[in-house]
Amino acid sequence: MNDHTPGHELGIVRGLHGAREGMNPGDEAPPGTPDTGENICPDCGGTGRRAGGECPTCGGTGKIIEAIGGAG
Repeated sequence: MNDHTPGHELGIVRGLHGAREGMNPGDEAPPGTPDTGENICPDCGGTGRRAGGECPTCGGTGKIIEAIGGAG
């Protein structure tokens, strides 16, 4: 099976359960990982807030780390 999910070639997977050191739940990889970059959190629109509290996806930062590029 050929998976063309962004980040697949880097071994990056979105939606892993449990906390990962230095990462928020919406992050695909730790900050500074090659071929990744910051993007606005899709769930809070970059505000860091959702439903009257801290956005659980970005941990209140308003940003997520995701794979960039797409060559391959």
